[in-house]
Amino acid sequence: MTTSTLQHTTRAQDAPPAMHVGRAIAASLELHGVQRVFSVPGESYLALLDGLHDVAIPNVVCRHEGGAAYMAEATGKLTGTPGVAMVTRGPGAANAFVAVHVAWQDASPMVLFVGLIPVADRGRDAFQEFDPNGWFGSQAKRVLVLDAPERASEVVAEAFRIARSGRPGPVIVGLPEDVVAAPFTGELRARLPVARGAVADDDREAILDALAGAERPLLLVGGEGWTPEAAKAVQGFAERNRLPVLQEWHATGRIPTDSPSFVGQLAFGGPPEGMRMLEDADVLVTVGAVLNDVTTGSYVARQNADARTIVVSLDPELRGGSGALSRHVLASPETFAKAIADAALPEHARRSAWTAQHHDRVVAERLDWSARADGRRGASMTRLIDAVAERLRDPLVTVGAGNHSAWAQLLPSVRYPAELATRNGSMGYSVPAALAAALEDPNREVVTIVGDGELLMNGQELATAAQEGAAFLVIAMDNGQYGTIRSHQERYYPGRVSGTQLTNPDFAALARAYGGHGETVRADGEIDGAVTRALAAVEEGRCALIHIVVDPDILLP
Repeated sequence: MTTSTLQHTTRAQDAPPAMHVGRAIAASLELHGVQRVFSVPGESYLALLDGLHDVAIPNVVCRHEGGAAYMAEATGKLTGTPGVAMVTRGPGAANAFVAVHVAWQDASPMVLFVGLIPVADRGRDAFQEFDPNGWFGSQAKRVLVLDAPERASEVVAEAFRIARSGRPGPVIVGLPEDVVAAPFTGELRARLPVARGAVADDDREAILDALAGAERPLLLVGGEGWTPEAAKAVQGFAERNRLPVLQEWHATGRIPTDSPSFVGQLAFGGPPEGMRMLEDADVLVTVGAVLNDVTTGSYVARQNADARTIVVSLDPELRGGSGALSRHVLASPETFAKAIADAALPEHARRSAWTAQHHDRVVAERLDWSARADGRRGASMTRLIDAVAERLRDPLVTVGAGNHSAWAQLLPSVRYPAELATRNGSMGYSVPAALAAALEDPNREVVTIVGDGELLMNGQELATAAQEGAAFLVIAMDNGQYGTIRSHQERYYPGRVSGTQLTNPDFAALARAYGGHGETVRADGEIDGAVTRALAAVEEGRCALIHIVVDPDILLP
């Protein structure tokens, strides 16, 4: 090779590649402040992977599209900005669909990029061809297919705007293989603003007047659109005015568990106190929460047409709500919190007594749970959770679906966000959500509570955690069954257990195989040592799993 040829080759290698659509999308993600993306690679979007090579956005390479998409959804819940996942066409998109449904029902901002077949191959039953609108049209806020290369950055900006606006949710961006590799001749577009609503003066006055005159007022909080500052402001407003705050299912952290205004949460398998308060309240103000089948006990509570209910929500359609509606304030929780942060209500002795009475009952119920010996065979899940709670200052808990998630209520919540969960009841979420949380805030104490049925759905992402250096504690509750379904069977078909029993592997050994720390607990006397060693491993920067074998007949705390 001549010297001139060698110099030419070196210059060609050092020169930046031409701006193609994949690079434009990656640059646009950087403009939107994306901190990381979660992906399973595919040949249909190689150009986008190439674009990520040159930007300062880590690409968390996952082991399953469902895990990657769950991580993106959890990031959206955690930060309020869209989490980003990337998957390939056909099977990859199908595997990611489960998290799209979570984001749709839970109102989580998320953008899913899906590689597609080349434009010229459409409608010919090409390899892995599918219709993104047909698949995702009913479960996404919008499906955008990039057919014009010059609009790549514009489409990204639009996807992020839609995902964040109004009632947040998932947006799908389809990337045809040929288009994403085409030259980009357009302009890069920055992040677009979204409206957060407003609390007008008359709205504010109506809310405060209603609460001031109530003997049994209640704030019901939940949903998306919260920030740590908004949660603190609502907490201060409630405590200053002696108002009780009830959280909807899986909305832990909007108010700390040690607040005098804390009165628990509405949840499957939770204490009945919350449902009684919802029904008895003479004025209910919901902030971000939705009066759906879970919060109303299958549309039973709060259905009186004369009930005074004020709803604060950015969703103009109030999708999923039911029951009486006295006033709708079109505002996000953050906007509402700013509007009422300094408001003071006149003293009302009955209001104060109502709040104190229910707070004391909820605290007593939680203490009663911890006092019970909840197992005749195996170890006590309650005692394990108590041992973990005693050692943590500020935990963030993640759970998927199953009876095991009820034990999360025994962990203290100190500040928002304190919980990542699926309000649509989707399994396989716990480990991916914990991984996303640990990467987002490495200094936070992250705990995931997972059932034996759920752990083997995306539990392989522990390999991704080891790869990324994400450290968190996994509590794997092993009762040898799909416990929630077993409980339904016992209710409707007593004594006829069918199709719910499991034979499990050694989960502690599995954790060690993935590069983490593993412990097995079969008796209460083994709890303290296992928790101490597991948390020490997390402190050292490794995932740790405690495999606790429990009494299969104990289905709730």
